[in-house]
Parts: sequence; structure tokens; C-alpha cells
Amino acid sequence: MQTHTYTRNATLVGRAKRVVPGGVYGHQSAARLPDGFPQFFARGEGSRVWDVDGNEYIDYMCAFGPIVLGHRHEAVERAVDEQRRAGACFNGPTEYWVHLAELLVEITPHADWAWFAKNGTDATTFAVMLARAHTGKKQLLRARGAYHGSAPWCTPRSAGVTPEDQANQIFYTYNDLDSVRQAVAQAGDDLAAIIVSPFRHDAWFDQEEVDPAFARGVRELCDETGAVLILDDVRAGFRIDLGGSWVPIGVAPDVSAYSKAIANGYPLAAVVGREELRAAAEEVFMTGSFWFAGAEMAAAVATIQTLRATNAIAHMKRIGQMLRDGLDAQARAHGLRIRQTGPVQIPFLTFVSDQHFERSFTFSSEAAKRGVYLHPWHNWFLSAAHTEEDVAATLEITDIAFQVVRQVHGEG
Repeated sequence: MQTHTYTRNATLVGRAKRVVPGGVYGHQSAARLPDGFPQFFARGEGSRVWDVDGNEYIDYMCAFGPIVLGHRHEAVERAVDEQRRAGACFNGPTEYWVHLAELLVEITPHADWAWFAKNGTDATTFAVMLARAHTGKKQLLRARGAYHGSAPWCTPRSAGVTPEDQANQIFYTYNDLDSVRQAVAQAGDDLAAIIVSPFRHDAWFDQEEVDPAFARGVRELCDETGAVLILDDVRAGFRIDLGGSWVPIGVAPDVSAYSKAIANGYPLAAVVGREELRAAAEEVFMTGSFWFAGAEMAAAVATIQTLRATNAIAHMKRIGQMLRDGLDAQARAHGLRIRQTGPVQIPFLTFVSDQHFERSFTFSSEAAKRGVYLHPWHNWFLSAAHTEEDVAATLEITDIAFQVVRQVHGEG
């Protein structure tokens, strides 16, 4: 099996470093990945992507989540092309803006209205501002280590951030209801909101599915105190349940924040909320000249309609379980202990014996060199385009990757 080469990629990396601080920045920087990962890509189709050197990969990152139907999905691209021919950005929104809001309210049990922006940070920031406007209070409770975006109030990096930017926040431990109770007591009469992820998906850690008792307890605490319960569904939205990721456990937030998969790769974010928060939503001022553009709205309508019509979430669960079962069997056969965590359609694999992700780096590097794109320290994503054949081809390559891990790092 021939491994990949990256000549054009290396040239582009060098050029980028001369004109962009640090080269490619943020979570998509391949400088934070092991050997064998390209930085620059040329195209995508279905479950596959090709880098600028023409190397092909079965894609299990899906642009870090946005690609939920597969790259260049026909129905989405057709809707986008039609709107683009009519125009992209006007003095106000297109009809799709209303259509999408109606659709989100229709499919979301706790939603009476919708609001739109461009990315997940926009959505979570608006949700927090909304909660403070509604309650007239300041304190926000959020889980230690949870990622809610890159704005100053929530960025995980300290550069350029003042203590005042992250004031009025109290931290709790995910799935530990007692820690939430303690944080509520610390907030006293000044509690505006509790923000929570559908499951724990901190980078560099095993994922942790939510304990339904924890979710119910947080809901009850918000009811008792009048605080707003914000579900940060940016990462998981539209892969667990179309109505919201806590629908399967029967817990409804007051506000949900969406982005990533809502428009199958086109830049869009949404916040949906209860009727009693409508007045505060009208008062909070956040906007952008590109936030009302029609093509992205058309993409989102087509994406949600296709997800619903094709039962795509059930398909992703089935394919994800096949992949998980195959990886478990291979690891055992090679004498390696792994943990696979999170929903099968948003999976993650770590090695029990790893201290600093050494085995994960080797595993993902060997897979990438042979055409399977798996991330070593961030959760993966499946799309509706992944097939049984993709899983079979993937397992051929991961079997070799596990073998190399065993050779380099030993059993365990």
C-alpha cells in the first residue's frame, strides 16, 4: 500500500508562514498534528477529501463537524447555486431567512423563535447576552474545560484577554450535580444562566456522555432560580437528534445554540429559544453585514430537509457502530487497550496506556499516510455519506496502523 507524499503542501506551508502569522491558525492548524497530515486541501466529494497533492482520504473530521450530509451534497449545492445566481448579499434577508426560522421552530420542541449569525462563537455569545438581558443578572456557570467558542469571555487561550473579559463566571464539573449546586450557591441572587454541552467533548480528553440525572438536575436548578439553561449544541447539533441533542433524554433547555452541521459546510449559526425570552432577544444587539446572506440560508433549509427525509441520523449511528465494533476487535487482536467514547456518530479513540498521546499520534499518522483522516486529540465526525464500504476500507488501514503502534510502543 503506497503512502502519501506532500510536495505542494510543503510549498504552501512555507508561503503561508511568510504572509500569515503562524501560518494556518486555530484548530485547523496541521502544525499541531503528527507527520502525515496535510495542511491544504483541494476538493471533497461525499465521504472523501483530496489534498493539494492529490492524496485521497476517507474523511472522519468532516471539516471539524460542518459536513453532515457529505461533501458537495447535490441537494444542498443545487439550492446554494440557485440562490447565488439571484444574488448573495442584499440590504436585507431573502425569503429563506423566514423559511429557515419556521423550519427550526417546527422541528425543535422547545423553540418558539430563531436568530441567525455566522459561527458557533456568535451563537453562544448571543445566548449568554440574552440570558443576562432576560434576568438582569450577571453570573454564568460553565463546566471546567468546556469549549464554548473563541470570544474573550470563553477563549481557552489567555493572550489578549483581560481578567475583566472573563469575570462573572463560576465553574462546575461536568456530570457532577453537587458541583453545580455549589456554583449556584456561590452565585447567590445574581445567577443569569448555566451553559452546558450535550455531552462532554473537551479536546485532549475522553468524551463523556451526559448522565440524564445530571441534565434533569441542572434543569431543576434553573427552574428554581430563574436562571436560563443554555444548551451549547454547536458541535453535536443535527447528529444526535433533529430536535436537539437532549431530546432523547427528555430534558429541554431554554435556549439552544447551533452552528457546524446546520448548513453542510456553509457558514451559518442559529440560536433558538422559548417564548418568554423573545423580548430579551429583541433587545440584545448583535449583527453583521453578512449574517443575512441567502445562499447559506438556502443550504441550511436543504440540509435539514434532507436529514429529515433520509433518516440520516439513524444511518450515521449504524455506520458509526460498525466502525466502533471493528476498531475494538482490531485493537484486541493486536494486544492494545483502547477507549472509544462519545456518541458513535461523533466518536473518539484513545489508548489506555498513553501518557501524552504518543500512541494516538502514531495511530492517526499511519492512518493518514494511507488515506484515512482520523484526529489524534479531537473528536471525530461521521456524515451521512459514509458507507459500509468506507468502514471496510478504513478498517484495512487501521489494522496496519494498530500494527505499527504495537511495533513502536509495545503491547498494552
